[in-house]
Amino acid sequence: MLINRIAVLCSGFLFATLLSATSQAEINTLQPEQDQGSTAREIVGKLEMLHYNKLKVGDEMSETLWDEYVEALDPTKSYFLASDISEFREWRTKLDDQLRAGDVKAGFEIYNRYRLRVTDRLNNILSQMDKGLPAFDFSRDESLELDREESQWPVSISAADELWRKRLKSSVLNLRLTGKKDEEIRDLLVRRYKGQLKRVEQQNSDDVFELYMNSLTRLYDPHSNYLSPRSLENFNMSMSLSLEGIGAVLQADEEYTKVARLVAGGPADRTGKVKPNDKIVAVGQDKEGEMVDVVGWRLDDVVDLIRGPAGSFVRLETIPTGGDGSHRTILIQRSKVKLEDQAAKKATFEFSDGEKTYKIGVINLPTFYIDFEAYRRRDPNYKSTTRDVAKLLAELKEEKVDGVILDLRNNGGGSLQEATMLTDLFIDQGPVVQIRHANEQISRHNRSRSRAMYRGPLMVLINRLSASASEIFAGAIQDYNRGLVVGNQSFGKGTVQTMAPLKEGQLKITQSKFYRVSGDSTQHAGVTPDIPMPQLIDADSVGESAYDTALPWDRIHAVPHAKYFNLKDLLPDLIGKHNQRTSADPDFIFLREQFQYESERADQKFVSLNEFAREEERKNLNDRLLTMENRRRNAKGLEPYASFEAYEESESGDVATIGGPVEIKLEKDPILNEAGFIMADFIGLSDKIAKTPPQVADFNSR
Repeated sequence: MLINRIAVLCSGFLFATLLSATSQAEINTLQPEQDQGSTAREIVGKLEMLHYNKLKVGDEMSETLWDEYVEALDPTKSYFLASDISEFREWRTKLDDQLRAGDVKAGFEIYNRYRLRVTDRLNNILSQMDKGLPAFDFSRDESLELDREESQWPVSISAADELWRKRLKSSVLNLRLTGKKDEEIRDLLVRRYKGQLKRVEQQNSDDVFELYMNSLTRLYDPHSNYLSPRSLENFNMSMSLSLEGIGAVLQADEEYTKVARLVAGGPADRTGKVKPNDKIVAVGQDKEGEMVDVVGWRLDDVVDLIRGPAGSFVRLETIPTGGDGSHRTILIQRSKVKLEDQAAKKATFEFSDGEKTYKIGVINLPTFYIDFEAYRRRDPNYKSTTRDVAKLLAELKEEKVDGVILDLRNNGGGSLQEATMLTDLFIDQGPVVQIRHANEQISRHNRSRSRAMYRGPLMVLINRLSASASEIFAGAIQDYNRGLVVGNQSFGKGTVQTMAPLKEGQLKITQSKFYRVSGDSTQHAGVTPDIPMPQLIDADSVGESAYDTALPWDRIHAVPHAKYFNLKDLLPDLIGKHNQRTSADPDFIFLREQFQYESERADQKFVSLNEFAREEERKNLNDRLLTMENRRRNAKGLEPYASFEAYEESESGDVATIGGPVEIKLEKDPILNEAGFIMADFIGLSDKIAKTPPQVADFNSR
């Protein structure tokens, strides 16, 4: 199932003894508008002609489109009946011909049936709620299937009713476990279902058309999509520096809105409390406003609720990823995401290799930025990544650092121009990245300086959220053997998109693909570090490889480029020292245990509907987390926590607001701390490095 899908309405938790007799007419059957047929023909033509992935819209794609569209509407297989699916199959090999003819009626007919099923279910559950919260036997041993991707649609109304009974029971139990009373639960669920009913009734032709067209564009790759006029407005707003909000990219994930990534330096990022994959269940305005349940909401409606003027407050109720299902409320002050918040910053620390102490400079780079407006008006003081890092390198040189770590963790990319120009600071003349276009022509970006600005020991620190421009830079440093790449396999986003105008809206379409100077693509596989660190983010759920239709990894011809150091001979010693140092390190033991814990939680296929079992499960999970943390604290000579509640209070608190500028600290960053020791080893073992040629890689000239 595709992760990055746009959900129109996702499943609630309810049951009914019979479907109501609501007719299609009573819920305002939606019909395609006049221009949508011609827009569909235009989209098909541009995809076939312009997209990097040369696919033709034919019978085979028609079948895949049918599968994708039905799954996009009902990913949990909870609304449609098997009889509905059987009826829809008549279109399975016909959608391609219909789209070429500008006929989108099949997409609307399938959607209208979906809309009818949803409306019936919501009306029935609301009528059930009029009589009070249904009585459930929470001592009964039964479970709910969490992942229904491989399941079948209900074969009858009674089978659907049983599925919805369990879903409602699970929803009630989840709320009971948060401490809510039955009357509170009933009121919350009634508001939730009424809100879902209102939103499904407000769906219009543009919404259906956009969903149908995006089911087509996703077959080409996950980054190509159709933007309706409304979505285009939101897209343009999100790309603007004047965007005011919390600085988070959100996506729909079944009935939830999920945090896809954080904007570096933005309000949500600076709280330290919001993480990728956290689920948002409620949103409240200001410090005391009512929390509005947003489960089942449209993605853009949730975004509208969270967005607001700079200086105002918003509260998010989230289910943290990898937790025990408990909710957390976070207070965030909205603000504009400014270049200053995302600018490169530096710090210096001292590390020893056991024989000698070295001063290491760390430059944190949250994104590849450039102030295009100031650049276009020829402002001599315009801000950019390369200019700022050059200044920081000059300052570090004055401070006589022995080596530099460039921290690109969580850097999702940005300006390609800045990624190539930044490489100028570290290597002499040569190619940086290759780009193969849809017409199969290959262009190359070369660095322009005749001599690198910084010539000393270098390390690039990456993780799973380092993407796009970050991967171009890290890949170039690795291919040139200019420095060590340390951390985790990067995201793997190696494609370039452009905007193509349409009669209605625009088409964001993938037209190019990045390749390293070695010939390897950064697409799908990303950059593999020379020295791996403990994995903190699940690569199966985050990254390009998590998308079903991601373009594959491949390679083209390498281009001639220099090799600076013989790192291959040095790596065994560095890895051996790293493994020896971290095998007994309390922080690293904790990180590995934490990832194992979260992986086990992510693999859970069923959830118990027995209250006692769930309480025991939660207690066991909390005890495990507390034991892991206290083992770490004891090993570090810190006072252990007396209870899980004390640990949770210390780690998260009830609310959090943004603070001042983000500082580089080692205390709570064991990955950066270990990177410093690796760098010290790297410098200490420098006499074993074969300098090729010596005038290019001369440690004494740093």
